[in-house]
Amino acid sequence: MINNKLCLSPDIFSKKIEMKFMRDGFGHGLLEAGEKDERIVALTADLKESTKVNYFAEKFLERFIEVGVAEQNLVTIASGMANYGKIPFATSYAIFSPGRNWEQIRTTIGISAYPVKIIGAQSGLNIGHYGVTHQALEDIALMRVIPNMNVIVPSDYLEAKKATIEMAKIMEPFYMRLPRIDSPVYTTEKTSFKIGKANVLTESKKPEVTIIATGLMVYEALLAYKELEKNGIETIVINLHTIKPLDEETIIRYAKLTGAVVTIEEHQVIGGLGSAVSECLSKNFPVPMEILGVQDMFGQSGKPKDLFKEYGLTREDIEKAVKKVIARKNA
Repeated sequence: MINNKLCLSPDIFSKKIEMKFMRDGFGHGLLEAGEKDERIVALTADLKESTKVNYFAEKFLERFIEVGVAEQNLVTIASGMANYGKIPFATSYAIFSPGRNWEQIRTTIGISAYPVKIIGAQSGLNIGHYGVTHQALEDIALMRVIPNMNVIVPSDYLEAKKATIEMAKIMEPFYMRLPRIDSPVYTTEKTSFKIGKANVLTESKKPEVTIIATGLMVYEALLAYKELEKNGIETIVINLHTIKPLDEETIIRYAKLTGAVVTIEEHQVIGGLGSAVSECLSKNFPVPMEILGVQDMFGQSGKPKDLFKEYGLTREDIEKAVKKVIARKNA
């Protein structure tokens, strides 16, 4: 059953479920945080409207900087502002930031742990027709390897808004990745959100598999859960919105409970969510595990739904992985 303590949307499995952009969640969250703290500033690399930092810029023009197409400058300017007491949010497409400016992030932000919030929009396969050159599938790996860096991957509009507000309060560097497309708003204002603490979305008396998902794939995991339940297979679905710091306690607890794990992410399987979970369990409680994601390949142009199907990121793929890992567990 759905975990009622989280106060998820009553329309969670309905066709009436609201669809909204996570980018808007970020933009609205930044505006709200900026109204409460005048230290917050925003910078972008010629992508004000696309990354939704325009909401902030329209109200606080004196606290907004347009650096142009210069992503290295974007983060080094942000670093300097953080050094003098500001809380900068630096936005661009994920393929450019952190894709193009990783060394500047590492050196000018990571080493000194300056509280710069790096927002990588238009990430993943879902940007569709933009194609392989713009599909950031490596950004989680790039950012979680930097010491001092926190990594957030929200799963709907409200979670992106809450994450933005919470990041602004923490004087540490953050990276948050955001997709291009709209997605179901399955949480509510009452749904708890805490950086570093996973949300366990479902409950079961006899679960056989733990499904751990992040970003857009969380809702796909919920759809798989519902279908598997119809077929007598009970699962636990975990929204791991914080990739770093990793909620190892929750991961280990449910690995022990079910004895098998499936992870899914819209990212390379190398270095992302699946890698982080695998590293945790290999040290603490090894169990049979299936890692769904992009299997060491580049993306391509296409409609998001077609690309998800092509790369094995659908409800049906999760169901197959669950059945496969159960067979491995019982072998």
